[in-house]
Amino acid sequence: MFRGFYTVASGMLAQQRRTEMLTNNMSNNNTPGFKADQSAMRAFPELLLQRFEQQKIPTENGLTLPFSNTVGSVNTGVYMQEAIPKFIQGDLRETGSNTDVGLLDINIPATEDGTTGSVFFTVRQEDGTLRYTRNGGFTLDGQGFLTTGAGRYVLSDGGNPIQLSSDRFTISENGIVTGENGETARLGIGFANDPRRLIKEGDGLFRTEDGNPLPNAYNENGIQFKMQQGYLEQSNVDVSKTMTDMLTAYRAFEANQKVLQAYDRSMEKAANEIGRIG
Repeated sequence: MFRGFYTVASGMLAQQRRTEMLTNNMSNNNTPGFKADQSAMRAFPELLLQRFEQQKIPTENGLTLPFSNTVGSVNTGVYMQEAIPKFIQGDLRETGSNTDVGLLDINIPATEDGTTGSVFFTVRQEDGTLRYTRNGGFTLDGQGFLTTGAGRYVLSDGGNPIQLSSDRFTISENGIVTGENGETARLGIGFANDPRRLIKEGDGLFRTEDGNPLPNAYNENGIQFKMQQGYLEQSNVDVSKTMTDMLTAYRAFEANQKVLQAYDRSMEKAANEIGRIG
C-alpha cells in the first residue's frame, strides 16, 4: 500500500516538472533564437523481490538450509530524466535593423545515428569563456564592439571581438563583416556535430561539456549555412502543440492525484474500521 503512495507521488512530481518546462517554452515563444525543450520521461529501475526462508533438514544435528523464492519485479515510479533542447530551425523574421543577423541552416548532414548538427554564433563571457547562441540580435557598444544584448562580445572566426567605426556596416551571406571605413572581419560560427551534448544556460546560451571550443563551421566539409542581415531567427516553439502537451500533463497530474486520494481513503478506513475492536 505504501509503495503505491511513492509511485503516485513520483508521477505527480514528473508531471509537475514537465509542466514547468512547457511553461518556460511558452513564455519564450517570442525570444529570438530560443530552442524549445522536450522532456525525457523514464521509469525508475525495477526491483526484483525475493522471499528468503529457511528449511530444516531432519538430521542428527538439525541442519538448516537457507533458500529463496522469487516473488517478482516491481516498478517504483517514473521521473523526468532530462530536458533536451530541440534544435530545429526557427523562422526568420525581417527586422530592418542593421545589427540583427539571422543564421540559416541550408544543408547540415546527419550522422550515422540520425543526429543532425547545428551551427551557432560564438560569443565571449566577461570571464573569457566561450558561449554559443542562435540569437543574432546584436548591438554596438560605446567603443564600437559588436555585442549581444547582454554585452557579450561577438567573436570573429579568429576568436577576436569585432570592432566597427559605425553602425553602417554590411554582413554578407558568408559572414564577412565590412565596416564603413573598410575594416573587415568574419563572424565566428561554431559547429556542434551532436548539439544534444551542449549544456543549455539562460539567455539563449549554450556551452560545451568540457569547456573546449566548438570546431570552426567554415572548415567543416558538407556544412552549408548563410547569414541574413536585418533578420532574426524566431523561437521554434510550436504554440498549439505546447498547449496540448500542457493540458495532457495537467490531466496526468490530476489522475495521479485522484489515485493518491483513493489510497488515502483506503488507509483511513483500514486505521479506523478494520483495526477497531468490537
